[in-house]
Amino acid sequence: MADLTQEEWAKQLSADTNAVVLDVRTQDEVDEGIIPNAVHIDIYGGQEFISKVEELDKAKNYYVYCRSGNRSGQACAIMNQLGFDNAYNLVGGITEWEGDIV
Repeated sequence: MADLTQEEWAKQLSADTNAVVLDVRTQDEVDEGIIPNAVHIDIYGGQEFISKVEELDKAKNYYVYCRSGNRSGQACAIMNQLGFDNAYNLVGGITEWEGDIV
């Protein structure tokens, strides 16, 4: 797992042709806005979260975010344990995001 600042995350994401943005917030939070094209898997789903993550392509690079960066850090750690080599945590989460939100 790598913690990336908002600037590092955005720069790396924009240049990554193998990227997947992963939102690990609750559905209520997602309803308030989501980064375009993000995949939503709620980390509070417990075993369901792990099951859904295990279905993802481990060859992709995952840019993971939540509201503040705590849950996404936990999600990245879980992903690393499940064999994902490239999971990047957005420090500060969506609350500090300056890019597009839909």
